[in-house]
Parts: sequence; structure tokens; C-alpha cells
Amino acid sequence: MTIKHLRVFIEVAESGKMSIAAAKFYLSQPTVSQIIKELEEHYGFLLFERLSKKLFITEEGKKLLYYSKQVVQQFDELESKMLELSKVQAFRIGSTITVGSCLINDIIKEFERIDDTVEIYSYVNNTQAIEEELLKANIDIALVEGVVKSQDLVSIPVVDDYLVLVCNKNHPLAKNRHFTVETLNDQRFAMREKGSGTREQFENYINKQGITIKESVVANCPTAMINAVIEQGCLAVLSVRLVQEQIKDGSIVVLKNEDCTWNRSFSIVYHKNKFLSHSIVNFIEVAASFKHPQIMDLIDILSSK
Repeated sequence: MTIKHLRVFIEVAESGKMSIAAAKFYLSQPTVSQIIKELEEHYGFLLFERLSKKLFITEEGKKLLYYSKQVVQQFDELESKMLELSKVQAFRIGSTITVGSCLINDIIKEFERIDDTVEIYSYVNNTQAIEEELLKANIDIALVEGVVKSQDLVSIPVVDDYLVLVCNKNHPLAKNRHFTVETLNDQRFAMREKGSGTREQFENYINKQGITIKESVVANCPTAMINAVIEQGCLAVLSVRLVQEQIKDGSIVVLKNEDCTWNRSFSIVYHKNKFLSHSIVNFIEVAASFKHPQIMDLIDILSSK
């Protein structure tokens, strides 16, 4: 028994003629007769009495007609809703806090310009949390600054980034715009929270160098860290993309050390079993178009002065 059986039955019951049902559904009259017979055999009772070449619906047939209308109506609603979903699908993008603060909105804007087949959901958190969401299939793809740990995730570097040590313009280290490893000992720092890729990379560096710092501020908000640098005189290690405006207006100074480069990449991450849809491929291509941060040229000029 199929939805087609019920549609044909409803038309026969309401019109009283198999010929009308046959014309409506582009069937032969014997085919309509066979469909009614199959329904009667399936339920084990007559649906129509045939008297003087006319059809009269039975009491059992009236009950089937009542329920058939409800089933067909619900099926039609199901089809309509599912077709609506197939036209506009959700596309769930994850990004780490640094990426979410300085880059993801520009990427999404460009992505929407070339691909209007999806409705975007954006989720921003640290690398550890993004990794968990990808493994749970709660997001489709992500752009992260940290290193993902799971072997079930594919990670592809696509965007260049540089971590820079920054201070405000009045800090003692600001005058020479350079630092040595020794000058970082016991300095007050604004730090990212545990689980952050930025924090992990800097912690690996200071542990290797045997440096001890003072954590004066811990925040998962880049704006809070920038304010701690400008207002409280802390040092901080941040993505150069986050402090472009402050570098240009002079409120923040980048400190350089030729022996210390914290080059890194923002990486596209997705589950190894993920089907790479047209939208995912488009997103990867758009993200890759933001590869180079232009602010690095200005930093080189300022550092040479």
C-alpha cells in the first residue's frame, strides 16, 4: 500500500467514478480498478459496493477515506517542508576566537557573495571547543589558529598569520621596538585562556626558553587583552591581524626579535569522513584568498626606524 493507492482511492470515493480518477492521475481505468482491489485485499474488506454499474462506498470505506485524507495531507506537508530545506540548507562554520574577531566576518561576507544556496550559522570558541564540535558533527567546517589533536580531523593551512609581542607606547620596551628573551622575565602579561591556540604556542616558547612571566590578565576576548595592553601596561602576544588599527594609530607598539618568529597559519579543519559539498569547497577557496596580512609591511618599516 502506497500514497498513490490512497490518492486514487480518495478520488474514486469523492467522485464516485473510476473514470474520473483514471483521467486525473493519467491511468487506465483497469489500473484504477486494480488499485482499489489491492486496497481491499490489503485490509480484508470491501471499499465499494457495485450496484447497477454505480459505486457506493461502504462503512469501512468511509473510515478508510477519513484516515486516508489525513495521511495524504500530512505526507504533502512533509514533502513541502523537506523541499524547502533542500533549497536553503544550513552551513555551520566554526572559527577560533582570534579568527572570529579579525577575519571570519570578511570571509563570510565574500562567501555569501558567491554562494547564496545556504543559510550560515557561525560558531566562535577556542581551538579545543571547536575540535569537540567538529567531532560531534555540530559544525561542518572550521577555520582555527591552534593545532587540532584528533586523528579524525583533516587540517589544511590556508591563511598566513603572525603572532607579535606588543606593548603600549609608554612601556619601557617601546622605545627600541625590540626585545630580548631575558627582558621578558617577570613581565606582566595579558594571556588567552586555556584551550587557546595562541596561548599554547606562546607557552611552548616560554617553557622552552625557561622564562617566567606574571599573568596579570587572562581573557578569552581579544578586546579585553588589547585594553589591558593600552590601559594597564601589560605585554601580550596576539595575532597581528587583531591589532592592525592600534599599530597604525600608534597606541600599540610591536616588539621584534630577529631570533624569535612566531609564524603560523590559520587552518581549515573538517572531519575526515565529511562529504566536501560545493559550499565547503567554495568556503575553502574564499578563506585561502585572505592568505597574506598586509600589516606586516608597515611593521617592518616602523621597526627599522
